[in-house]
Amino acid sequence: MVVEVRIYTLNPGTVRQFEENFEKGLPNRLKLSPLGAFWHTEVGPLNQVIHMWPYESTSERDRCRQEAYKTEGWPPDIRPFVESMESKILIPAPYSPPLESRRIGPVFEISTFTYALGSIPHVVKAWGDKIEARVAMSPLVGAWRSEIGPLNQWIHIWGYKDANERMNVRSESIKRGVWPPKLPPEASIQRQESIIVMPASFSPIQ
Repeated sequence: MVVEVRIYTLNPGTVRQFEENFEKGLPNRLKLSPLGAFWHTEVGPLNQVIHMWPYESTSERDRCRQEAYKTEGWPPDIRPFVESMESKILIPAPYSPPLESRRIGPVFEISTFTYALGSIPHVVKAWGDKIEARVAMSPLVGAWRSEIGPLNQWIHIWGYKDANERMNVRSESIKRGVWPPKLPPEASIQRQESIIVMPASFSPIQ
């Protein structure tokens, strides 16, 4: 399984129209492969939409994208709104849940941690040792390592009922020693980014 995450930065004030146009073209696109999730930013870089598409393999992704261009209404009428685009191919951790319909938000935190070369296998293991206790506190949408695009990235997404729950869970997890997992010296973090997003009305994950 692979996941493609696409991040579009839009012109200010166009997120709502972008989502409306995207939704119009979506039914025919979904005949080819499912949408995993669709969010827009609330805190962090504004005027961004993030959509995730799961595939069995990169070859299935390529096939679906080729077929999509032959599909009526796809790509949707979004070109006037888009300022820039970014795409990454991600590989899920063994404990990462499938991207499927769930109601676990509506506030989501997307974190992207960039590690030094050779660190990611240690991160995957350290998380695996602690993940059961952490997901008991709030649901994990997924955890992935980057395979194509910016490398050595560890991307994880968590769902919360509201901003207060997020703060309470973070404080309690540290207090109880549940989180974050302790990494070995071989795992060196270089950069951390975090954004708060909200789901579009048509996102399978709400």
